[in-house]
Amino acid sequence: MNTTSQPSNAQLSNSDTPKGALHGIKVLDLSRVLAGPSSTQVLADLGAEVIKVERPGIGDETRHWAPPKFSDDTSAYYATINRNKKSLTVDITTPEGQTIIKQLIADSDIVVENFKVGGLKKYGLDYESLKQDNPRLIYASLTGFGQTGPDAKRPGYDYIIQGLSGLMSITGPSDGEPHKVGVAVVDLFAGLQLTIGIQAALLARQHTGLGQHVDVALLDSALAMLANVGMNHLASEKVPPRLGNQHPNIVPYQVFAGQGEEHFILACGNDSQFAKLCDVLGVDWHTDSRFMTNPARVAERELLCNALAKKFAEHPRVYWLEALEQAGIPCGAIHNIAEALAMPQAQAREMIVDFAAQGSPVRALGSPIKLSASPVTYRTPPPRLSEHTDSTLAELGYDSETIAKLKADGIV
Repeated sequence: MNTTSQPSNAQLSNSDTPKGALHGIKVLDLSRVLAGPSSTQVLADLGAEVIKVERPGIGDETRHWAPPKFSDDTSAYYATINRNKKSLTVDITTPEGQTIIKQLIADSDIVVENFKVGGLKKYGLDYESLKQDNPRLIYASLTGFGQTGPDAKRPGYDYIIQGLSGLMSITGPSDGEPHKVGVAVVDLFAGLQLTIGIQAALLARQHTGLGQHVDVALLDSALAMLANVGMNHLASEKVPPRLGNQHPNIVPYQVFAGQGEEHFILACGNDSQFAKLCDVLGVDWHTDSRFMTNPARVAERELLCNALAKKFAEHPRVYWLEALEQAGIPCGAIHNIAEALAMPQAQAREMIVDFAAQGSPVRALGSPIKLSASPVTYRTPPPRLSEHTDSTLAELGYDSETIAKLKADGIV
């Protein structure tokens, strides 16, 4: 399959395209940068109508986070999380702008915002104000530290939260400095948590008829991401160390190098797999009391892994990958980004979206959500700044003369 091919859903005509799972749901997106927009893109992919509100003349900051850009001047960063949305520019600091937003919210199901706590209250766009006129409204807030607590008013940034949460303390070489993850994982995980909260609120509304406030924080999401490593601390009261590519609870479960320093991952998750590994290596270490069980191997981590490293250095990576896969032992190469996206499996799963059919040069990473009856669709590429301002205002009843005046005054 060609990596530039368009996913099957996107190839369907409008009349043939199945309605998405969230068809009929209207979302007003007041968020910007990554975490909030990543959530609203999921909602948009699932069929919701998402109107992205941007600052007149400037737009979302990520429009300017380039290079790289596509040939239509769309930054790759902005294109990451803004497909299937409409772009409306409004200055929400003005009374006229606030009126427009409130008119849109009157028949919206969801508002998503990532302003500092209390930042929208002065404009009358906070949850307590808006729910008076629209009690069915689901108001989703994504902030650094949440709506409550001593740090609630602090600004939040993925990198800072990776450090504060302990995530960086367990990432990177054991004898080096702490490392952040290569992408803004806290932003993205918080965006997913926000999406889950929004969908839960939609389900709850079916029973109660009322909306609610969804409150998700970067710090909370990062702490939850600590998962088993965080639980290791709660169970032992010990501070988990930084182990580089090693696993804190399983051995051998890490990166090794074949002959010529070609790296690969070995994920030997149980005693049976370790016995198979020993067969492949031609050793009987699985009968040695020091290595028989996983707890024993964890205790003798350094001794065992040094011995494994010497054995793996005897042959090239391709030799070991073939032998290990044949024996049913989990393993894999370490790809660069180009190699990962070129994988036949990635192409078969339609993980690259090409918007050429919609007249856009943008290619984007696809959605991992596969639904059999109401699939994700890729309807529109990331919008140009203010592309839908006129049409959105016209739907609200503004005539062309009023729209022109709003533009002249810098309101939209």
